[in-house]
Amino acid sequence: MAALTTEQLDELQSFLKDWLRHSGRTQADLRRALRASSIRMPVLLDELDRTYRKDGLVGLAERLCEIEELWQREDSGEVDVLPALADPDDALGQLDLLLEEIRLDIGDA
Repeated sequence: MAALTTEQLDELQSFLKDWLRHSGRTQADLRRALRASSIRMPVLLDELDRTYRKDGLVGLAERLCEIEELWQREDSGEVDVLPALADPDDALGQLDLLLEEIRLDIGDA
């Protein structure tokens, strides 16, 4: 399926910003739910565009509904999410940074 048009991406971005604001969530929350590589809006939109290209508008809507359901379960305490466990990539990223810092310290010594 074709990618979202520029106009559709602008509308999706506007929707996401309103949705996040009304739900009390942040782009970081959305990034974790999407398992995107960054909290930057272009990266989040790219992830959703990939869903659209793969599964169409229905798939995109389903993915956003799944995220909303996840957040509702988190808010009601049904899902216990620790930041490091919610997204293993975050924990590994932190470990990579720590390892790099250790290597730099060893190289300076």
